[in-house]
Amino acid sequence: MQNNVLILDFGSQYTQLIARRVRELNIYCEIKPYNNLPKDLSEYKAVILSGSPSSVRSDEAPHPELNGIKGKIPLLGVCYGAQYIAHFHGGNVAPSKTREYGRARLSKIKEGEPFFKNISSGSQVWMSHSDTIQQLPPKAELLASTADVEIAAYKIADEKIYAIQFHPEVYHTKDGKQLLENFLVDIAGLEQTWTPDAFVETTVEELKKEIGNDKVILGLSGGVDSTVAAVLLHKAIGKHLHCIFVNNGLLRKNEFEEVLDQYEHMGLNVKGVDASARFLDALAGEEDPEKKRKIIGGVFIDVFDDEAHKVEDAKWLAQGTIYPDRIESVSASGGPSATIKSHHNVGGLPDYMKLKVVEPLKMLFKDEVRRVGATLEIADERLGRHPFPGPGLAIRIMGDITREKVAMLQEVDAIFINGLREWGLYDDVWQAGAMLLPVHSVGVMGDERTYEKCVALRAVESTDGMTADWVNLPYEFLQKMSNDIINKVPGVNRVVYDISSKPPATIEWE
Repeated sequence: MQNNVLILDFGSQYTQLIARRVRELNIYCEIKPYNNLPKDLSEYKAVILSGSPSSVRSDEAPHPELNGIKGKIPLLGVCYGAQYIAHFHGGNVAPSKTREYGRARLSKIKEGEPFFKNISSGSQVWMSHSDTIQQLPPKAELLASTADVEIAAYKIADEKIYAIQFHPEVYHTKDGKQLLENFLVDIAGLEQTWTPDAFVETTVEELKKEIGNDKVILGLSGGVDSTVAAVLLHKAIGKHLHCIFVNNGLLRKNEFEEVLDQYEHMGLNVKGVDASARFLDALAGEEDPEKKRKIIGGVFIDVFDDEAHKVEDAKWLAQGTIYPDRIESVSASGGPSATIKSHHNVGGLPDYMKLKVVEPLKMLFKDEVRRVGATLEIADERLGRHPFPGPGLAIRIMGDITREKVAMLQEVDAIFINGLREWGLYDDVWQAGAMLLPVHSVGVMGDERTYEKCVALRAVESTDGMTADWVNLPYEFLQKMSNDIINKVPGVNRVVYDISSKPPATIEWE
């Protein structure tokens, strides 16, 4: 990429949002752990230091090596990043007398400052810090203040260093996007060329160069990511792409047949493989969600290894891995952010499987994948499909997996998803599904006592899955769903609706 921004992650929950805001400006960026800087910094035209839950005053404070950046590449410090620059370069950071969290307003802005172009005094910003900069480093100049924070923004002009103690990446900072544009475009001189068309053109050329005439096997899931990856690869290598759609026994009701039928009309070379018994047998008796993921990932590898031997001279395994998958799977040893959960399509292949991995979407967020899909002229119906987890219903069934539980949850899920479509609510929801809980509850049906399963319905709105809010579905709709599920699905006598957001909860329950 010719217009690269490097974001150094110090463990902030907002780091991914910085990347999202930068991408919205049509500027390409990458997130790297602060303690694992790229060896070659020449390809980056700007660097952003993220916030952090740590304090620069701590002995264990994240401490990056900035010698190759400071004074050489335009640098923006956000919150912890601003305090880090001040504290370790001659300024002073101390505990705040007034802890400032949440909304604040810029009470003073230096006139004529390009960093604050089109941003006026009184603009709302979002604070989240318990330390504050009390003294600026040498040659630094104050740019902005709030009522409680005198040094809300500053710069070291001769080194092209800018720093702010608020978060421009969150929506609560009303002019945050403008501020980032001022820094990246006006000060750092980046061009806004990161578009879906440009991505397709660049990626197709890179895939042609990387893969050549080799044969590639791609595991289709029916979802947006693998579909876009397939069409992108097909555009690059055509008949050399061999797609496999595996029935792992954990798909939605009738999904295996319906998805295969849809792919027939897309010009892709697709083979359906029913390996449901293989997956369910491997999962028998396992209750731990992380072990479920590992088992499913392992069986997927085995299935693809079997199928690879049927495709003569196959050299590559393609996956629809996207950026949030990679971010959520970073281990504590690889960066400051703790692992949330592993993803079955993230990581290396076993030594016995002689396929190289290609992940054409690995640097895209979900909404970017959809925009790329639209550029590739994939049907809106397929692009608008709700995300569905790779491990399928295995992580929506709390506890062990049985064929009976899968069949029960498939029926519940079908009623819920079809209901959303019938009520015109499907496109208002980013992801929806049902969870089978490992509890029984007492009920009454036909004057008889029942002791049956409880299911939880979940519907969230989001942009890319990094954060999500629960959807306030109409009570009448939820009432209808509850009645239909209890009346039509034997073994279920109670329905609840999940109203937790991410964070602190995740979208899936396991």
